[in-house]
Amino acid sequence: MLIQSRDNQKIRDYIRLRDKKSAREEKGAFVLEGARLVGDALKENASLFSAYYTEKAAERFPEVVGGLCEKLGDSAYAISEDVSEKLCDTVAPQGIYAVASRLDKIPALDKIVYGGKFLVLDGLRDPGNIGTVLRTADAVGISGVFLCDCCDIYNPKVVRSAMGSLFRVGFTEAYSFSETVSMMKSAGVSVYAAVVDSDAESLRGFEFPPKSAVVIGNEGSGIPREDVLLCDKRITVRMSGTVESLNAATAAALFLWELTK
Repeated sequence: MLIQSRDNQKIRDYIRLRDKKSAREEKGAFVLEGARLVGDALKENASLFSAYYTEKAAERFPEVVGGLCEKLGDSAYAISEDVSEKLCDTVAPQGIYAVASRLDKIPALDKIVYGGKFLVLDGLRDPGNIGTVLRTADAVGISGVFLCDCCDIYNPKVVRSAMGSLFRVGFTEAYSFSETVSMMKSAGVSVYAAVVDSDAESLRGFEFPPKSAVVIGNEGSGIPREDVLLCDKRITVRMSGTVESLNAATAAALFLWELTK
C-alpha cells in the first residue's frame, strides 16, 4: 500500500505523536526517524506498531526497510516523498519512520546487585542534554536512570540525541525526587548531589561506595535546595580559570565516569 496523501489518518496520527506529549502518553507510543534509529529499534527487538518508508529509502537502506516489512507485514507502509516531507523532523531526512511502544524499563531497586550505580536527573529541561546523558549512561554501563520532573524522554529530540541508547538503558519517569531518594536509601544506595559549591567535596579522587547514585540538576538552577538536603553528600567539580559551571550533560559525563570507573 502506497500512502500519497498528507491527510491520511495514519500520517496525521504519526504527526500528533511526534508533536504532542499528551498524544504519546495517551497512546503509549512515540516516533522514530532515520535509518540508524529505526535499525537500532529492530536490533533491540523493540515493539513497533507501524513504519513508513519512501522508495528511495528502500533502495538506500534495504536491510532496515526489509527488516521493517518482515517484522510488521502490512503495517509497514510505502509513502511518497511529499508525505515524507510532512513526517520529517530533521534537516536531512532519510525517508524512514516508525511508531514504537513506550519502553519504561524501570530499574528494580529491590533487586540491586552488588555494585549497582544509578543516575538521577532532577529537573532537566533540554532534550539534547537528556539524550546525550542517556548515551553516556549507556557507554559507561549505568544500572538505571531516574528522571524526576524532566523534559519528556520520548520527545523526538531526546530520542535522536540518545542515538539508540534509549533501547538499552533502564529508566523511569514514574517517581518524584523524594520518592526516588527514599527508595534508594531503603535499598542501601548512597545518593550524591552534583553541585557548584566550593564548600562541597571534590569529585577528583572521591571514592563512590558500591551502591551509589549521582543527582544532576537543572541546566540553569541546578538541584533545588530541598532536594540537595535529601542527599547524603554534596560533590563538586573544582574548576580553574573563570569557568563557573559546566553544561549539565558535560557534568554528568564527568560524574558518571568517576562513578563507574
